[in-house]
Amino acid sequence: MSSNALHVPVMLQRCLDMLAPALAQPGAVVVDCTLGLGGHSEALLRDFPEVRLIALDRDPAALRLAGERLAPYGDRATLVHAVYDELPEVLDRLGVPRVQGVLFDLGVSSMQLDEAERGFAYAQDAPLDMRMDQTTGVSAAEVLNTYPPGELVRILRAYGEEKFAKKIVDAVVRERAKEPFTTSARLVELIREALPQAAKRTGGNPAKRTFQALRIEVNGELAVLERAIPAAVGTLAVGGRIAVLSYHSLEDRLVKQVFAAGASHTAPPGLPIVPERYQPRLKLLTRGAELPTEEEIAENRRAAPARFRAAERIREEVAP
Repeated sequence: MSSNALHVPVMLQRCLDMLAPALAQPGAVVVDCTLGLGGHSEALLRDFPEVRLIALDRDPAALRLAGERLAPYGDRATLVHAVYDELPEVLDRLGVPRVQGVLFDLGVSSMQLDEAERGFAYAQDAPLDMRMDQTTGVSAAEVLNTYPPGELVRILRAYGEEKFAKKIVDAVVRERAKEPFTTSARLVELIREALPQAAKRTGGNPAKRTFQALRIEVNGELAVLERAIPAAVGTLAVGGRIAVLSYHSLEDRLVKQVFAAGASHTAPPGLPIVPERYQPRLKLLTRGAELPTEEEIAENRRAAPARFRAAERIREEVAP
């Protein structure tokens, strides 16, 4: 299956327009921290013919497919097997001190959702894996079968914002004692049976929040993101821009907090004049989180939960 057939990039034109002023600089380097199937990366290389692209992904299958898609661009594109919080180390290895653009398209890639054997989708039966990099780490099945009940409740509440976490975990613990979980269909059915009738009538598939929570735990997504956004801001040259697409409130909240902190001064209260070293490092380029248009959602239903934020680096760090 071709990568082009699998992937419609979310809010693509908005991402390109937001990064464009920074990528007009001679010798500009842009980083796609979440390469996936390469839709955003391909558009960046196509629309900015002088730009060099560095693209990261933790998923070897995505790197292979995107590599085929981006092959016509030759050595303008450097693809790296890495998690996005490793960006500073990747740039250091490549001898790139500063970049002009950074893009994050968070969440699960289209390929991971569409390939049943990856276990991300609750709508089809599959092995409970959910690892973005299947060469390392614990699977969702291992989490379900081995974590203490209290830890499972914490994960479902914190990462899935699941109000009925205790009911679901009680059912999981009861069932795993009879037979370990291996596939998604059994978990989906258990969740349906555990939830009150009223909870099943609204909000889409009742398994959605549990699957999100397991995926975040398996891949350490929020911990990685908490390190990655400040690290990415730190790699930007003055005038460089960062654009982030997130897909649930937990991700968006982290991005908002980092951007807001960077756009605020850090001076002690009461100073009549704020010294340069305390001045903001970032300028916010979006008012709150921007949403996809109705037309885009109609064309690509996976764009519906997207939230877009962007910022520009306006000042270097000044040593005290």
